[in-house]
Amino acid sequence: MIGSGGREHAIVDALTRSVSVSEIVCTPGNPGVAALARCIAGSQEPQALADLAVREAVDLVIVGPEGPLAAGVTDVISARGIPVFGPSRAAARLEGDKTWSKAFMVRHGVPTARFRSFGALGPALAYVSVQPLPLVVKDAGLRAGKGVSICTNMDQAWVALRSIFAESGASAVIEEFMPGQEVSVLAFADGTRAVQMLAAQDHKTIFEHDQGPMTGGMGVVCPYPLSGADQQLIQQSILDPVMRGMAAEATPFAGVLYAGLMLTPQGPQVVEFNARFGDPEAQALLPLLTGDLAQIALSCASGTLDPAQVTFAGGASAVVVLAAPGYPGHPETGHPLTLPETGPDVRIYQAGTAMQGDQLVSAGGRVLAVQASAETLPLALGKVYGLLPEIGFEGAQFRRDIGARIGLHPEPA
Repeated sequence: MIGSGGREHAIVDALTRSVSVSEIVCTPGNPGVAALARCIAGSQEPQALADLAVREAVDLVIVGPEGPLAAGVTDVISARGIPVFGPSRAAARLEGDKTWSKAFMVRHGVPTARFRSFGALGPALAYVSVQPLPLVVKDAGLRAGKGVSICTNMDQAWVALRSIFAESGASAVIEEFMPGQEVSVLAFADGTRAVQMLAAQDHKTIFEHDQGPMTGGMGVVCPYPLSGADQQLIQQSILDPVMRGMAAEATPFAGVLYAGLMLTPQGPQVVEFNARFGDPEAQALLPLLTGDLAQIALSCASGTLDPAQVTFAGGASAVVVLAAPGYPGHPETGHPLTLPETGPDVRIYQAGTAMQGDQLVSAGGRVLAVQASAETLPLALGKVYGLLPEIGFEGAQFRRDIGARIGLHPEPA
């Protein structure tokens, strides 16, 4: 397992329930992962990771974050004869290069917002000056979900563009604004077929009522109530064309295909694609997975995925993220953390944590993700919010309105 965040903690937790798994090695891991797997620190460069996989004689590598995928870790490890769950460097462009990704969608008829791409500040400023508001400005590169600005006035658009082009070699995508509910549809993909997981809804902004700057995600409800007709439409108009298009362009996609969608009056449209499990979507989805994650991942890597392998429990799952003071700008670290004992169907996933001696402390922006499963989403949310006061984390930021966008209110467990 490659990675060190809350997503990776959730993946490792799910792998412990895989009857086919005898041992899990994680690099670099975190204190939460270390309770479940053998963690090995070291270089995260592709060749070093391939050397580690060979040295440990692993049967499967699962790649958590987007950075190693964009760096080509799948290609390097696969060349050493070890199956890898995660797309090739070329296929990972679907996430890593928004300009390429949007052009791919146009080539293959995948519904998405109208857009223009720019490689320089001047033309981008001139373009937005004559566009209707609101509009969306995106950094075209990898920004861990934080390079997006929804601009309701021209000043916001200019600030967003100047921030993007302050970096050398930057490029930007400017899109029309799409109204509607946003939903994450993740699918297991084996190069030919994509099998949907449960739909989920992330809450991206730092503050309640969808206010403030974008983050990597502050909470999730799962399943999002997608109709059967919408699920079928998403499969036929988005997931299947992507899989066919990637194969036709000699870059078949295997791993997790994450479609961030907007449910517009014209039907589901793509906001953006990711090439891996979402964080914190993984923390909400994987506790409900009843299929063997290791076997599913191996089948994806070998091109033999059977849809019957992908099964989920009934009920619902909710996640609330505890973030550091100052996040997403300049998060404070080193805050002592005290984690209570959890009952069945409740988990505390560690993300930005570290050990200082015997003390667990905060060491990142998003620090903890509290997850609960229950028969209904309001009950799951009630379990999560009921546990938060028992967690020792001074100054933690969290949203109290997770689920409110679709009219959910926590119910006491």
